[in-house]
Amino acid sequence: MRRAADRFAPGAGRWDVLFETQDESEWRAHIHGLRASETQIDWTAVRMDTFCGRLMQPTTYRRSLFVPNAAPDPGRDRSDS
Repeated sequence: MRRAADRFAPGAGRWDVLFETQDESEWRAHIHGLRASETQIDWTAVRMDTFCGRLMQPTTYRRSLFVPNAAPDPGRDRSDS
């Protein structure tokens, strides 16, 4: 559990939105398509959010992928740049 907390800690990367819709049937079709695909997905790095708009705004469905920051190249000295 500690590894996951470190992996997704603030400053370790960013969440890139891959899909967003306000249409629930489109959302369900998208998720169904992902599950049926041959593509290997690291579900531990995927976030699925439902933003409930209540009466003010429509509900929004969003799928994001965590993209870690690039690790510094240990073989490259900062003075070389």
